[in-house]
Parts: sequence; structure tokens; C-alpha cells
Amino acid sequence: MDINSLLTGFQDLNWSLITTASYETLYMVFWPTVIATLLGLPIGILLAITSKGHILENRAFNQTLGSIVNILRSIPFILLLIMLIPLTRKIMGIAISYEAMIVPLSVGSAPFFARLVETAINEIERGVIEASQAMGSNLQQIIFKVLIPESLPGLVAGITVTAVALVGYTAMAGVIGGGGLGDMAYRYGFQRNQTFVMYVCIILLVILVQVIQSIGDWLTKKVNHR
Repeated sequence: MDINSLLTGFQDLNWSLITTASYETLYMVFWPTVIATLLGLPIGILLAITSKGHILENRAFNQTLGSIVNILRSIPFILLLIMLIPLTRKIMGIAISYEAMIVPLSVGSAPFFARLVETAINEIERGVIEASQAMGSNLQQIIFKVLIPESLPGLVAGITVTAVALVGYTAMAGVIGGGGLGDMAYRYGFQRNQTFVMYVCIILLVILVQVIQSIGDWLTKKVNHR
């Protein structure tokens, strides 16, 4: 592609549609990240503290919850999206739109984040937890004053990884008409053979991932006081 073709391609782009698609992608990344964090954090904490040798060891509960999380994680997102259409329609009033995609995106990313939370908490030295118990801390105090603060860098890193994964999920949602840059790349770039549009959408998605990762890395360093 020479410089003239490149300039012509930029001039022919419908920047209004690209702006709208970018907003939809940001919407589908931001809110599911928030919801996945709110859902995945308590699930991840439960997985960690009910594991063998931890403060609230419960093998049966841990295996049951872990199995549910693993099942949800093992379903390919595109199939999960289709499977949740009835639930999405019931909750959002519509099955396919960028707003409606919040439901499958949240369901798909919450178990993923929960496992990252579990890993972050399991990396805490047991001596810190034992010292807190020796000082008479109850379960609530251990969770909110020890586990979460000590694992905060790992939690922030986990949120970052989840947000980056959601960028990819939004592209898959776009294939079935869910909106966003993925939808635009598929409809215009593939179906209408407007290759330049597809490349622009890909570049914007790559930039979004880089921005999310950079912000996440910066925040991780800021909260890491070790």
C-alpha cells in the first residue's frame, strides 16, 4: 500500500462510525471489568480461604465452587455468549446490543478474575496471616486488613489482565452484532471487503490494549509497598 492509497483510505473513512464503535468498545470493556471485579473478588477470596490449610478450610465447599468456576471458564466465550442470550434478553430487555453484551462479558470474565484473585491471595506469606490470628483478628479483619491489602498489587494486575482479555471478548461479541470495533471490522472490513477499515479497527484495539496495560502496570507499582 503506497502513501497515496493510505491517504485516500484515511479520507474515505467514516470517522463518525469509528468514534461510535470506539465508544461502544470502551463501554463493553469498562462496565464488565467493574462487574467482574465485584463478583470475582469475593469468589476468589472464598476459593483461597477455604483451600487446604487456610483459615477457613472446607474441602467440599472449595471443590464445589472451584468446579463451577472451572466450568464457566472452560466454555468458549462465543458459545457462552449465545448460550446466555435468553438471560441477557430477560435482564437487559434485548439480546444483541453493546449494552446487552455487559451480561455475557461479565459472566465470562468474573470466573477468570476469581482465579487471579485466588492466586494473588495464595502468594501471601502464611506467617503474616498467622500473626494476625495470634493478635486475635477475626475473619472479617483478616480479609479486609490483611488479605486484600497484602495482595493488592496482584489484584490490580489481575484487573488489568481481565480488562485486556475483555478487549478480545468484545471483538468476538462484534461478530454476532454486539457492536464496537469488532463489529465494525467484521461488517465493513470483512463482509464489505473494506480491508483498510479492518486494519484501522485492529490498530485501535491494539492501542486500547497498550493503554490499559500501561495504566495497570503503573497502578500495580504504585500500590506495591513491599
